[in-house]
Amino acid sequence: MEEFFEGTEPEHFKAFADGTRQRIASLLYERAATAKQLADALGQKPGSVAHHLKVLEGVGFVRVVRTRQVRAITEKYYGMTYRRITLSGRNFSWREELPGISPGFHFQQAVREYEALPAEERADASSVPVSVLRHARIPASVAREFGRRVAELAEEYDFEPVPGERVYGFVAGVYLTDQPELPEVEEEE
Repeated sequence: MEEFFEGTEPEHFKAFADGTRQRIASLLYERAATAKQLADALGQKPGSVAHHLKVLEGVGFVRVVRTRQVRAITEKYYGMTYRRITLSGRNFSWREELPGISPGFHFQQAVREYEALPAEERADASSVPVSVLRHARIPASVAREFGRRVAELAEEYDFEPVPGERVYGFVAGVYLTDQPELPEVEEEE
């Protein structure tokens, strides 16, 4: 497995635009698996998972890492090509080239994953849900620097999978808001 890939092209984003492909990648980071094994883990049909694997393979994110002959069938085991994939949309416009995908995509995905949990698991204090929202009226340069620090923190969250343990997510971002500004106050004499 190679160490790092920075995706900058629309097809890289489209490959991860689908939640199923994200879940497949997450499983393949843990270990190689067949389309059938992935389908069983995801509760989906093998043909559907095979389609998603083809998309990921087409952009070079996954590859066949080994095969095994089972009677007359050759099982293909897929693995991730890179240990870490970062997507950076500097080379294109989100809205024009990737309708349906926005910079808020990660937040939406996090909400979908959390809401998919049974209510009793969400209410369980041991599930460690932590959420913070802050607003700051600051120069863009300060926001960029803070965003860089958040990205560094996310790098620290990259742990080797521990078999049998639950998967926790980390989502963070610095984004421009539509928060209004109060008008200037005229000083009274």
